[in-house]
Amino acid sequence: MSDTEYYRVIESFPEQIKKAIEIIGKRSITKKVNKIIITGMGGSAIPGDVLAAFLKKVPVPVFTNRSYHLPAFADKNTLVFAISYSGNTEETISAYREAVRKSCVIIAITSGGKLETLSNINNTELIKIPSGFQPRAALGYLFTSTAKILENTGIAPRTDWDHVIRTLKKPVFREMGESLAETIHKKIPIIYSSNHLFAAALRWKTQFNENSKIHAFANCFSELNHNEIVGFTKLNGKYHIIILKDNNDDERMLKRIRLTKKIIEDCGVDVTEIALKGSSHITKLLSAIYIGDWCSYYLALKNKVDPVPVSVIEDFKKKLGK
Repeated sequence: MSDTEYYRVIESFPEQIKKAIEIIGKRSITKKVNKIIITGMGGSAIPGDVLAAFLKKVPVPVFTNRSYHLPAFADKNTLVFAISYSGNTEETISAYREAVRKSCVIIAITSGGKLETLSNINNTELIKIPSGFQPRAALGYLFTSTAKILENTGIAPRTDWDHVIRTLKKPVFREMGESLAETIHKKIPIIYSSNHLFAAALRWKTQFNENSKIHAFANCFSELNHNEIVGFTKLNGKYHIIILKDNNDDERMLKRIRLTKKIIEDCGVDVTEIALKGSSHITKLLSAIYIGDWCSYYLALKNKVDPVPVSVIEDFKKKLGK
């Protein structure tokens, strides 16, 4: 896949959301569940973080599981989304098998591979999404599939997906990402956000890792005020801080953000603050993610690296399989 083709993949994010809604249709969960686990790794785990943020006001607890094993509390009343874009992620396959043994309610989301085969063998629910993407580039399919099936079930809130899609099609997100890539070039990005936007901050970090091929770090308010802020006392790198801010955060949180920004700038570190706009939390969250996806793409071009392949990960998997 060329740089231009990957540009088109990122550009397809809103269309992925639309197509995922069409794939799900009216499908829903018929069994009652009292907790939700999303088990996956890498680009197939981020949808769990986004879903947990999306459902933050829903009285059903949501957990993202990045492990070979499910939490001990998983049982027949637990909905498990087993997500592996390739269908061959060994940790997810292990967790899926454990979910079967525990009689969990299971929905597998994949483009094929072993997970599809196991789902057919065990007669568990399967959501098949299109192949041909890098896992991290299929977020629109992976997240929306989980959100829409929960909406149909009555667990997730009703969402104006058409409005979300229209918003994400605006060129401003690409423009902001491209501009920020120029600003942070040759610096180490550190992304901060309040807790309910942390899924976006984590997504930025992992996209910088995989697309731009650099280290990046993420933390959330107010936890970082109890530890990481002290690290600016003695700088040992050339950092650029990116703050993802929701102006609808409570006043105490907004005050923390203002004070933290001032402390960091007084230490000689540049800070870019992105104030997110939108009529709903999910619109803001996905908008923040989209800016980061574009930024990581343009930063890869600035770094003169191909944003698509992740050779280190593939080589590691081969060695692990020997």
